[in-house]
Amino acid sequence: MSLRSVVIVGASLAGLAAAHRLRDLAFDGTITIVGDEESLPYQRPPLSKQFLTGEWERPRLDLRIQRQDLDWRLGARATELDVAERRITLASGERVPFDALVIATGARARVPSGFEGRDGTYTLRTVEDAAAIRDRITHGARKTVVVGAGFIGCEVAASLRKLGCDVTVVEMDRLPLQRVLGEQLGEVCRALHQAHGVKLELGVGVDGFVGGDAVEGVRLSDGRIIEAEIVIAGIGVTPNADWLESSGLVLQNGVVCDATCTAAENIVAAGDVARWNHPRYGSIRVEHWDNAIAQGEAAAATLIAGRERAVAYDMMPFFWSDQYDSKMQLVGMPGHGDELRVVEGALNERRFVAVFLRNDRIVAAFLFNSMHRVIAYKQMVESNAQLEAKTA
Repeated sequence: MSLRSVVIVGASLAGLAAAHRLRDLAFDGTITIVGDEESLPYQRPPLSKQFLTGEWERPRLDLRIQRQDLDWRLGARATELDVAERRITLASGERVPFDALVIATGARARVPSGFEGRDGTYTLRTVEDAAAIRDRITHGARKTVVVGAGFIGCEVAASLRKLGCDVTVVEMDRLPLQRVLGEQLGEVCRALHQAHGVKLELGVGVDGFVGGDAVEGVRLSDGRIIEAEIVIAGIGVTPNADWLESSGLVLQNGVVCDATCTAAENIVAAGDVARWNHPRYGSIRVEHWDNAIAQGEAAAATLIAGRERAVAYDMMPFFWSDQYDSKMQLVGMPGHGDELRVVEGALNERRFVAVFLRNDRIVAAFLFNSMHRVIAYKQMVESNAQLEAKTA
Protein backbone atom coordinates (compact mmCIF):
# COMPACT_ATOMS: atom_id res chain seq x y z
CA MET A 1 0.00 0.00 0.00
CA SER A 2 1.38 3.38 -1.00
CA LEU A 3 1.40 5.80 1.93
CA ARG A 4 0.38 9.35 1.15
CA SER A 5 -1.06 10.43 4.49
CA VAL A 6 0.06 9.66 8.04
CA VAL A 7 -1.92 10.74 11.07
CA ILE A 8 -0.12 10.89 14.42
CA VAL A 9 -2.46 10.98 17.41
CA GLY A 10 -0.53 12.54 20.26
CA ALA A 11 1.35 15.86 20.07
CA SER A 12 3.93 14.26 22.33
CA LEU A 13 7.65 13.60 22.38
CA ALA A 14 7.05 10.22 20.75
CA GLY A 15 4.67 11.72 18.19
CA LEU A 16 7.10 14.47 17.25
CA ALA A 17 9.98 11.97 17.01
CA ALA A 18 7.88 9.87 14.63
CA ALA A 19 7.08 12.90 12.46
CA HIS A 20 10.71 13.95 12.22
CA ARG A 21 11.80 10.40 11.37
CA LEU A 22 9.19 10.08 8.64
CA ARG A 23 10.61 13.18 6.95
CA ASP A 24 14.18 11.96 7.47
CA LEU A 25 13.20 8.78 5.63
CA ALA A 26 11.98 10.88 2.68
CA PHE A 27 8.25 10.51 3.29
CA ASP A 28 6.79 13.45 1.36
CA GLY A 29 3.09 12.89 2.00
CA THR A 30 0.97 14.73 4.55
CA ILE A 31 1.66 14.34 8.26
CA THR A 32 -1.16 15.41 10.55
CA ILE A 33 -0.46 15.60 14.29
CA VAL A 34 -3.51 15.59 16.57
CA GLY A 35 -3.08 16.66 20.20
CA ASP A 36 -5.63 17.23 22.95
CA GLU A 37 -3.53 19.94 24.63
CA GLU A 38 -3.39 23.45 23.15
CA SER A 39 0.41 23.45 23.30
CA LEU A 40 2.95 22.22 20.83
CA PRO A 41 5.03 19.31 22.20
CA TYR A 42 7.07 20.17 25.30
CA GLN A 43 9.40 18.46 27.75
CA ARG A 44 7.71 16.76 30.69
CA PRO A 45 10.67 15.61 32.88
CA PRO A 46 11.41 19.19 34.05
CA LEU A 47 7.83 19.59 35.29
CA SER A 48 8.70 17.82 38.54
CA LYS A 49 12.11 19.47 38.78
CA GLN A 50 13.39 22.66 37.10
CA PHE A 51 9.99 24.04 36.11
CA LEU A 52 8.38 23.27 39.45
CA THR A 53 11.18 24.99 41.35
CA GLY A 54 11.13 28.05 39.07
CA GLU A 55 14.61 27.50 37.61
CA TRP A 56 13.04 27.15 34.15
CA GLU A 57 10.26 29.26 32.74
CA ARG A 58 7.65 28.05 30.26
CA PRO A 59 9.45 28.78 26.94
CA ARG A 60 12.42 26.60 27.90
CA LEU A 61 10.16 23.52 27.99
CA ASP A 62 9.28 23.70 24.30
CA LEU A 63 10.70 20.98 22.09
CA ARG A 64 12.44 21.96 18.90
CA ILE A 65 10.21 21.53 15.85
CA GLN A 66 12.64 20.66 13.06
CA ARG A 67 10.09 20.61 10.23
CA GLN A 68 7.54 23.21 9.16
CA ASP A 69 5.66 20.89 6.79
CA LEU A 70 3.47 19.35 9.50
CA ASP A 71 -0.29 19.83 9.90
CA TRP A 72 -1.01 20.52 13.56
CA ARG A 73 -4.46 19.90 15.07
CA LEU A 74 -4.07 21.12 18.65
CA GLY A 75 -6.81 21.19 21.26
CA ALA A 76 -8.38 18.31 19.35
CA ARG A 77 -9.14 15.06 21.15
CA ALA A 78 -9.40 11.78 19.28
CA THR A 79 -12.45 9.79 20.40
CA GLU A 80 -12.61 6.82 18.03
CA LEU A 81 -10.60 4.78 15.54
CA ASP A 82 -12.20 2.95 12.63
CA VAL A 83 -9.55 0.51 11.41
CA ALA A 84 -11.56 -0.75 8.42
CA GLU A 85 -12.37 2.74 7.13
CA ARG A 86 -8.88 4.04 7.98
CA ARG A 87 -10.01 7.13 9.86
CA ILE A 88 -10.15 8.65 13.32
CA THR A 89 -12.97 10.72 14.79
CA LEU A 90 -12.34 13.84 16.86
CA ALA A 91 -14.43 15.17 19.75
CA SER A 92 -15.71 17.86 17.39
CA GLY A 93 -17.18 15.16 15.16
CA GLU A 94 -14.63 15.69 12.40
CA ARG A 95 -13.36 12.53 10.73
CA VAL A 96 -9.72 12.45 9.69
CA PRO A 97 -8.69 9.79 7.13
CA PHE A 98 -5.25 8.21 6.97
CA ASP A 99 -3.18 5.68 5.09
CA ALA A 100 -1.09 5.01 8.19
CA LEU A 101 -1.52 5.84 11.86
CA VAL A 102 0.90 6.45 14.73
CA ILE A 103 -0.67 6.15 18.18
CA ALA A 104 1.37 8.28 20.59
CA THR A 105 -1.27 9.42 23.07
CA GLY A 106 0.89 8.86 26.15
CA ALA A 107 -0.65 8.37 29.58
CA ARG A 108 -2.52 10.33 32.22
CA ALA A 109 -1.93 10.50 35.95
CA ARG A 110 -4.10 8.33 38.15
CA VAL A 111 -6.37 10.38 40.38
CA PRO A 112 -7.13 9.17 43.93
CA SER A 113 -10.73 8.99 45.01
CA GLY A 114 -11.63 12.20 46.85
CA PHE A 115 -9.44 14.48 44.75
CA GLU A 116 -12.17 15.56 42.37
CA GLY A 117 -13.22 19.17 42.80
CA ARG A 118 -11.16 19.69 45.96
CA ASP A 119 -8.94 22.77 45.93
CA GLY A 120 -5.31 22.11 46.77
CA THR A 121 -5.18 18.56 45.34
CA TYR A 122 -3.02 17.90 42.28
CA THR A 123 -1.50 15.34 40.00
CA LEU A 124 1.57 16.26 37.95
CA ARG A 125 1.44 15.40 34.26
CA THR A 126 0.99 18.65 32.33
CA VAL A 127 2.57 22.09 32.39
CA GLU A 128 -0.72 23.43 33.76
CA ASP A 129 -0.47 21.02 36.70
CA ALA A 130 3.05 22.16 37.56
CA ALA A 131 2.18 25.83 37.10
CA ALA A 132 -0.79 25.53 39.45
CA ILE A 133 1.38 23.96 42.17
CA ARG A 134 4.03 26.66 41.70
CA ASP A 135 1.42 29.36 41.99
CA ARG A 136 -0.01 27.98 45.21
CA ILE A 137 3.43 27.80 46.79
CA THR A 138 4.20 31.34 45.59
CA HIS A 139 1.09 32.47 47.45
CA GLY A 140 2.29 31.01 50.72
CA ALA A 141 1.27 27.35 50.95
CA ARG A 142 3.94 25.36 52.77
CA LYS A 143 2.39 22.21 54.28
CA THR A 144 2.59 19.59 51.54
CA VAL A 145 1.88 15.87 51.32
CA VAL A 146 3.07 13.71 48.42
CA VAL A 147 1.17 10.45 47.99
CA GLY A 148 3.41 7.84 46.39
CA ALA A 149 7.20 7.37 46.56
CA GLY A 150 7.91 6.33 42.99
CA PHE A 151 10.16 8.39 40.74
CA ILE A 152 7.65 11.25 40.30
CA GLY A 153 6.77 11.37 43.99
CA CYS A 154 10.42 11.40 45.03
CA GLU A 155 11.33 14.10 42.50
CA VAL A 156 8.41 16.27 43.58
CA ALA A 157 9.35 15.86 47.24
CA ALA A 158 12.90 16.98 46.48
CA SER A 159 11.66 20.02 44.54
CA LEU A 160 9.23 21.02 47.28
CA ARG A 161 12.01 20.86 49.86
CA LYS A 162 14.13 23.10 47.64
CA LEU A 163 11.24 25.59 47.72
CA GLY A 164 11.21 25.51 51.51
CA CYS A 165 8.05 23.48 51.95
CA ASP A 166 7.28 21.14 54.81
CA VAL A 167 7.05 17.77 53.00
CA THR A 168 5.56 14.45 54.05
CA VAL A 169 5.66 11.48 51.66
CA VAL A 170 3.12 8.69 52.15
CA GLU A 171 3.91 5.30 50.60
CA MET A 172 2.25 1.91 51.02
CA ASP A 173 5.53 0.06 50.45
CA ARG A 174 8.12 -0.19 53.19
CA LEU A 175 10.65 1.92 51.25
CA PRO A 176 10.70 4.51 48.45
CA LEU A 177 11.17 3.07 44.94
CA GLN A 178 11.16 -0.43 46.42
CA ARG A 179 9.15 -2.01 43.61
CA VAL A 180 11.63 -0.83 40.99
CA LEU A 181 14.95 -0.96 42.84
CA GLY A 182 14.47 -3.45 45.66
CA GLU A 183 15.08 -3.07 49.38
CA GLN A 184 18.79 -2.20 49.50
CA LEU A 185 18.54 0.64 47.00
CA GLY A 186 15.17 1.66 48.44
CA GLU A 187 16.97 2.15 51.74
CA VAL A 188 19.46 4.45 50.00
CA CYS A 189 16.54 6.54 48.72
CA ARG A 190 14.94 6.63 52.17
CA ALA A 191 18.15 7.91 53.72
CA LEU A 192 18.55 10.52 50.98
CA HIS A 193 15.13 12.05 51.61
CA GLN A 194 15.37 11.91 55.37
CA ALA A 195 18.74 13.67 55.19
CA HIS A 196 16.97 16.54 53.40
CA GLY A 197 14.23 16.85 55.97
CA VAL A 198 11.40 14.93 54.30
CA LYS A 199 9.04 13.12 56.67
CA LEU A 200 8.35 9.60 55.42
CA GLU A 201 5.19 7.69 56.28
CA LEU A 202 6.05 4.26 54.91
CA GLY A 203 4.06 1.04 54.93
CA VAL A 204 0.80 2.93 55.29
CA GLY A 205 -1.95 3.85 52.84
CA VAL A 206 -4.28 6.81 52.36
CA ASP A 207 -7.85 6.38 53.60
CA GLY A 208 -9.17 9.77 52.49
CA PHE A 209 -8.79 13.52 52.60
CA VAL A 210 -9.86 16.05 55.20
CA GLY A 211 -11.55 19.34 54.40
CA GLY A 212 -14.46 20.69 52.41
CA ASP A 213 -13.96 22.55 49.15
CA ALA A 214 -10.24 22.88 49.99
CA VAL A 215 -8.02 20.11 51.28
CA GLU A 216 -6.91 20.43 54.90
CA GLY A 217 -5.24 17.10 55.47
CA VAL A 218 -4.69 13.47 54.55
CA ARG A 219 -6.23 10.65 56.58
CA LEU A 220 -3.95 7.62 56.73
CA SER A 221 -5.16 4.02 56.83
CA ASP A 222 -4.13 3.79 60.49
CA GLY A 223 -6.42 6.70 61.38
CA ARG A 224 -3.82 9.44 61.75
CA ILE A 225 -4.30 12.77 59.97
CA ILE A 226 -1.48 14.77 58.39
CA GLU A 227 -2.26 18.45 57.90
CA ALA A 228 -1.80 19.70 54.36
CA GLU A 229 -2.44 22.77 52.24
CA ILE A 230 -1.26 20.95 49.12
CA VAL A 231 -1.59 17.25 48.31
CA ILE A 232 0.14 15.87 45.21
CA ALA A 233 -0.56 12.33 44.04
CA GLY A 234 2.15 10.38 42.26
CA ILE A 235 0.53 6.95 42.16
CA GLY A 236 1.22 5.98 38.58
CA VAL A 237 -0.40 6.55 35.22
CA THR A 238 -3.04 5.06 32.95
CA PRO A 239 -2.26 4.74 29.22
CA ASN A 240 -4.50 6.94 27.07
CA ALA A 241 -6.07 4.10 25.11
CA ASP A 242 -9.75 4.52 26.05
CA TRP A 243 -10.57 6.05 22.67
CA LEU A 244 -9.47 2.79 21.03
CA GLU A 245 -11.87 0.48 22.88
CA SER A 246 -14.16 -0.05 19.88
CA SER A 247 -11.32 -0.23 17.34
CA GLY A 248 -10.58 -3.93 17.58
CA LEU A 249 -6.95 -3.29 18.56
CA VAL A 250 -5.70 -5.37 21.46
CA LEU A 251 -5.54 -3.26 24.63
CA GLN A 252 -3.84 -4.46 27.79
CA ASN A 253 -2.54 -1.63 29.94
CA GLY A 254 -1.60 0.04 26.67
CA VAL A 255 -1.81 -0.72 22.96
CA VAL A 256 -0.42 -4.20 22.35
CA CYS A 257 2.13 -4.32 19.53
CA ASP A 258 4.53 -6.84 18.06
CA ALA A 259 8.29 -6.42 18.18
CA THR A 260 8.20 -3.83 15.37
CA CYS A 261 5.70 -1.58 17.25
CA THR A 262 2.91 -2.70 14.90
CA ALA A 263 -0.61 -2.92 16.35
CA ALA A 264 -2.41 -3.57 13.03
CA GLU A 265 -1.65 -3.16 9.34
CA ASN A 266 -0.04 0.29 8.91
CA ILE A 267 -0.95 1.16 12.51
CA VAL A 268 1.91 1.54 15.00
CA ALA A 269 2.22 2.80 18.57
CA ALA A 270 5.04 4.51 20.46
CA GLY A 271 5.83 6.03 23.84
CA ASP A 272 3.99 5.60 27.13
CA VAL A 273 0.88 4.15 25.47
CA ALA A 274 2.69 1.33 23.64
CA ARG A 275 3.07 -2.20 25.01
CA TRP A 276 5.36 -4.04 22.65
CA ASN A 277 7.07 -7.40 22.50
CA HIS A 278 10.67 -6.61 23.40
CA PRO A 279 13.03 -9.32 22.07
CA ARG A 280 14.75 -9.55 25.47
CA TYR A 281 12.13 -8.60 28.07
CA GLY A 282 8.89 -9.79 26.49
CA SER A 283 5.74 -7.66 26.65
CA ILE A 284 6.66 -4.35 28.29
CA ARG A 285 5.57 -0.72 28.42
CA VAL A 286 8.21 1.91 29.23
CA GLU A 287 7.49 5.42 30.54
CA HIS A 288 10.60 7.44 29.91
CA TRP A 289 12.12 10.13 27.72
CA ASP A 290 14.70 8.07 25.83
CA ASN A 291 12.19 5.39 24.96
CA ALA A 292 9.65 7.91 23.69
CA ILE A 293 12.15 9.33 21.21
CA ALA A 294 13.63 6.01 20.07
CA GLN A 295 10.29 4.23 19.84
CA GLY A 296 8.70 7.09 17.93
CA GLU A 297 11.52 6.86 15.41
CA ALA A 298 11.28 3.06 15.27
CA ALA A 299 7.52 3.17 14.69
CA ALA A 300 8.01 5.60 11.81
CA ALA A 301 10.69 3.36 10.31
CA THR A 302 8.29 0.40 10.52
CA LEU A 303 5.69 2.29 8.47
CA ILE A 304 8.21 3.16 5.78
CA ALA A 305 9.79 -0.32 5.63
CA GLY A 306 6.51 -2.22 5.83
CA ARG A 307 5.67 -4.81 8.43
CA GLU A 308 7.44 -7.69 6.69
CA ARG A 309 10.76 -5.86 6.35
CA ALA A 310 10.64 -3.88 9.60
CA VAL A 311 13.19 -4.66 12.30
CA ALA A 312 12.44 -5.37 15.95
CA TYR A 313 12.62 -2.45 18.34
CA ASP A 314 15.02 -3.64 21.04
CA MET A 315 16.27 -0.50 22.79
CA MET A 316 17.66 -1.16 26.26
CA PRO A 317 15.37 0.53 28.84
CA PHE A 318 17.14 3.46 30.49
CA PHE A 319 15.78 5.60 33.31
CA TRP A 320 17.18 8.52 35.23
CA SER A 321 15.99 10.66 38.11
CA ASP A 322 17.34 13.89 39.60
CA GLN A 323 16.68 14.27 43.32
CA TYR A 324 18.34 17.08 45.28
CA ASP A 325 21.94 17.15 44.06
CA SER A 326 21.96 13.45 43.19
CA LYS A 327 21.43 11.71 39.87
CA MET A 328 20.16 8.15 39.74
CA GLN A 329 20.37 6.08 36.55
CA LEU A 330 19.00 2.61 35.88
CA VAL A 331 20.04 0.60 32.84
CA GLY A 332 17.96 -2.47 31.98
CA MET A 333 15.02 -3.99 33.85
CA PRO A 334 15.91 -5.87 37.05
CA GLY A 335 13.71 -8.71 38.25
CA HIS A 336 12.59 -9.43 41.80
CA GLY A 337 14.84 -12.48 42.10
CA ASP A 338 18.00 -10.81 40.83
CA GLU A 339 21.01 -10.49 43.12
CA LEU A 340 22.24 -6.96 43.84
CA ARG A 341 25.97 -6.47 44.13
CA VAL A 342 27.85 -3.20 44.64
CA VAL A 343 30.82 -3.10 42.25
CA GLU A 344 32.06 0.47 42.67
CA GLY A 345 31.95 2.54 45.85
CA ALA A 346 29.55 1.66 48.68
CA LEU A 347 25.83 2.12 49.34
CA ASN A 348 26.52 4.58 52.15
CA GLU A 349 28.71 6.78 49.93
CA ARG A 350 27.71 9.66 47.67
CA ARG A 351 28.84 7.75 44.56
CA PHE A 352 28.47 4.06 43.74
CA VAL A 353 27.49 1.54 41.07
CA ALA A 354 25.49 -1.62 41.74
CA VAL A 355 24.62 -4.37 39.30
CA PHE A 356 21.75 -6.85 39.23
CA LEU A 357 22.87 -10.41 38.57
CA ARG A 358 20.92 -13.33 37.14
CA ASN A 359 22.86 -16.58 36.74
CA ASP A 360 26.05 -14.57 37.37
CA ARG A 361 25.35 -12.28 34.42
CA ILE A 362 24.67 -8.54 34.55
CA VAL A 363 21.04 -7.88 33.59
CA ALA A 364 20.75 -4.32 34.95
CA ALA A 365 22.86 -1.61 36.58
CA PHE A 366 22.04 1.22 38.97
CA LEU A 367 24.36 4.22 39.06
CA PHE A 368 24.27 6.81 41.84
CA ASN A 369 26.15 9.99 40.96
CA SER A 370 28.26 7.96 38.54
CA MET A 371 27.18 9.40 35.19
CA HIS A 372 30.66 8.95 33.73
CA ARG A 373 30.26 5.17 33.99
CA VAL A 374 26.86 4.77 32.36
CA ILE A 375 28.15 3.95 28.86
CA ALA A 376 30.40 1.19 30.16
CA TYR A 377 27.64 -0.43 32.18
CA LYS A 378 25.12 -0.03 29.38
CA GLN A 379 27.43 -2.10 27.21
CA MET A 380 27.71 -4.75 29.92
CA VAL A 381 23.94 -5.01 30.30
CA GLU A 382 23.39 -5.14 26.56
CA SER A 383 25.95 -7.93 26.18
CA ASN A 384 24.64 -9.80 29.24
CA ALA A 385 28.22 -9.81 30.50
CA GLN A 386 29.51 -11.91 33.33
CA LEU A 387 30.40 -9.98 36.45
CA GLU A 388 34.08 -10.91 36.13
CA ALA A 389 34.20 -9.06 32.83
CA LYS A 390 33.24 -5.70 34.37
CA THR A 391 36.73 -4.23 34.23
CA ALA A 392 37.49 -5.38 30.69
